[in-house]
Amino acid sequence: MVDPLSASLRIAGSGLHAQSQRMRVVSENLANANSTGNTPGARPYTRKTVTFKSEMDRALNAELVEIKAIGTDRSDYRIEHDPSNPAADADGNVKMPNVNTLIELADMREASRSYEAGLQVMKQSRTMINQTIDLLRSR
Repeated sequence: MVDPLSASLRIAGSGLHAQSQRMRVVSENLANANSTGNTPGARPYTRKTVTFKSEMDRALNAELVEIKAIGTDRSDYRIEHDPSNPAADADGNVKMPNVNTLIELADMREASRSYEAGLQVMKQSRTMINQTIDLLRSR
């Protein structure tokens, strides 16, 4: 028989791991939001995306969240006119990353809140386990 409190810890732990990976990818996107290529016409940084999947843990009889893939965004690069940039083409246009800072910040906020929710689940489960142990000791 599976202990529901232990299962909740494992489920929350898988969520924490997935959200921390998501925050790492978003941080990388934000850090490279203005990273152009080094030569004229070179490709700039390409935004990364995270895809989740649920995985059945048969021992716990519970669905866990995992990272399915870290892929790349296929949207078009932004074009900016900056003739002084070393990556500028003959017309003075530079390919800029396909990273939208506002979207990344919203994604970071969502990941952060999901992470905090997972932490709260773990804290509550731990408290309940400790209370159960205390009850058993007092017998």
